[in-house]
Amino acid sequence: MATYLITGGAGFIGSHLAEELLRQGANVRVLDDFSTGKRRNLEHLHSLDLLEGDVGDLGTCRGAMAGVDYVLHQAAVASVPRSVEDPLATNQTNVTGTLNVLIAARDARVRRVVFAGSSAIYGNGPQSPKREDLAPEPISPYAVQKLAAEQYCRAFHQLYGLETVTTRYFNVFGPRQDPGSPYSGVISLFAAAILEGRSPVIHGDGEQTRDFTYVANVVDGVLRACHTPAAAGQVFNLATGTSASLNELLLMMGRLSGAAVLPTYGPPRDGDVRHSAADISRASAALDYTPRVSLEKGLAETLTWFRAERVLR
Repeated sequence: MATYLITGGAGFIGSHLAEELLRQGANVRVLDDFSTGKRRNLEHLHSLDLLEGDVGDLGTCRGAMAGVDYVLHQAAVASVPRSVEDPLATNQTNVTGTLNVLIAARDARVRRVVFAGSSAIYGNGPQSPKREDLAPEPISPYAVQKLAAEQYCRAFHQLYGLETVTTRYFNVFGPRQDPGSPYSGVISLFAAAILEGRSPVIHGDGEQTRDFTYVANVVDGVLRACHTPAAAGQVFNLATGTSASLNELLLMMGRLSGAAVLPTYGPPRDGDVRHSAADISRASAALDYTPRVSLEKGLAETLTWFRAERVLR
């Protein structure tokens, strides 16, 4: 059975990848420094190999890579606002950390590295939906960092023969997404506010749109990217191919929760993209990827999880 290293495996998406791989019977190793990942995300997973460490340290990456077949590189400071506030520190994780992972994977003769890219690289270009062949237009340090890391993946594939695949995430949501930070995903922040009887905050007029993608769809796409031979060296959007505004999203969440929800509108955030929707035809053709969980079903699952978490606390 293959051995997988998941960097950032105690985080939101990483823990779901670990859970699914263990369900399939794989050997799973997680590397996380717990700066944003949480140990409780892995408490129910009893057979993984857990290493505490930072991808910003090359020696740590080398040690974690021993005996690994596949790397799912999820470790990142996944926040536009944080990158605006501190571009140097976020660059250390998002760019230098990725370079360390690639060097260690190359030297350990890993079969393939799947890198968690971001739709942020598309910026505010007028073309919609976003296709992988569009010219990047990053408008935040985070987007620049994700683009630089993506280009490192491409270079390592071409120069050294290390198989790499980039999966560009759009707005991923679901259970275990942390609402306890102002940098959290909007759905987790909305869910926490709704269940606590607070007014959710919307930055801007709420008409900005996003391709909200339930985490199970992303997990399926990442594993397909990991194991499809022809995917090596390519970039794929992993999303739903549809979009909704924040106002529409909040109305749907209010209906699903049975709560009357009135948002509080604030000023737009620097670096935020106005509209974002994915073209997923490349992933569909090459990976046989089809999102199986709809926005409404995913929101219902997410609200159920957040409600259970509040009861347990």
